[in-house]
Amino acid sequence: MNFNRVFLLGNLTRDVETRQAGSSTVASIGMAVNRKYRTSGGEDREEVLYVDIEAWGRQAEVLAQYVGKGDPLFIEGRLKLDQWDDGGETRRKMKVVLESFQFIGSGREGQKPASSRRPAETVPAGDIDPDEIPF
Repeated sequence: MNFNRVFLLGNLTRDVETRQAGSSTVASIGMAVNRKYRTSGGEDREEVLYVDIEAWGRQAEVLAQYVGKGDPLFIEGRLKLDQWDDGGETRRKMKVVLESFQFIGSGREGQKPASSRRPAETVPAGDIDPDEIPF
């Protein structure tokens, strides 16, 4: 039996980069995931792991539109090992292929043009009927 599933919660290290691969959009995403721990001597430490993530299709387009460098993101995906020949030397790179994600927090409004963000819905207080509130 095999199981290949990765869950990560971290911050983007750069803006999402997209490109076309045939008729599909591909996004390259960099994420930093921190780990805090205490040594046996009582010293607090922190280590950072940098992970490359690849997203395809509509998910790639949505991420490119709504998140950028520094934004937190929760992703679920699978590990993928890419291999290629570089002048006679075999190179390898492990990455995560995104399968689903969730936005964390409200984002930073100043980072993306206003036209790319979802508009906030507001209802004037005078338009609310107290009898229609379900609680």
